[in-house]
Amino acid sequence: MLQKIKESAEFLQNKTNYNPEVGIILGTGLGGLVKEIEIEHSISYEDIPNFPLSTVEGHTGRLIFGKLGGKQVVAMQGRFHFYEGYCMEKVTFPVRVMKLLGIECLIVSNASGGVNPNYEVGDLMILNDHINLIPNPLIGANIAELGPRFPDMSEPYSPTLIAKANNLPVQKGVYVALTGPTLETPAEYKHMRIIGGDTVGMSTAPEVIVARHMDIPCFAMSVITDLGVPGKIQKVTHEEIQKVSEVAEPKLTLIIKELIASI
Repeated sequence: MLQKIKESAEFLQNKTNYNPEVGIILGTGLGGLVKEIEIEHSISYEDIPNFPLSTVEGHTGRLIFGKLGGKQVVAMQGRFHFYEGYCMEKVTFPVRVMKLLGIECLIVSNASGGVNPNYEVGDLMILNDHINLIPNPLIGANIAELGPRFPDMSEPYSPTLIAKANNLPVQKGVYVALTGPTLETPAEYKHMRIIGGDTVGMSTAPEVIVARHMDIPCFAMSVITDLGVPGKIQKVTHEEIQKVSEVAEPKLTLIIKELIASI
């Protein structure tokens, strides 16, 4: 795998001659942040050696290089998921590549279902921890050049980066990562709340685990697109989730832009 990571990174470095400081992963319906980036290079995933292809509606499938908040960034417009049939090595492959490109922190966004009864649709939540119920992406032979066999996860999300956003009127809580692709049953929502979750989604934790394996500080935010709270559970479609994300997107975009500027 290491050789493939190096091949992808070398291709991108030769193509862009760019040294990004910040990596960004854009979630469902949240690709509009790209409009704020002073784009210098836009490369389709299908043109990058060894890169998987996104198959989810709302995930464009491009790697964007440019400036945001005065910093050089590389942004994934479209991410990969375990439920698409990819192994975890492929799901997290781009994070490995971004590390070799030189990123010093990773910012992740996602759409999630709220199981905290104090949350409402459209709320934003800063992740201060997660519970990963997707297969761990570090299973298998460890590549010592990338990180230790048993990486510490006592601070999956950077307290320093969270502190920079502490004055914002947003929620803070725990994200539970499930495999999907089904949305949760009422009993599953209840279970996620009992075990300590505030939101539920199908991404983020694997990318953060791999980033922390490589000692990259992480910051992540969820848009609450639907509720898994007793009495508030309604049928929801992927299209409706996208629409809620798009409404919340300007606020999330501003927060991320200001956070990057403060780094």
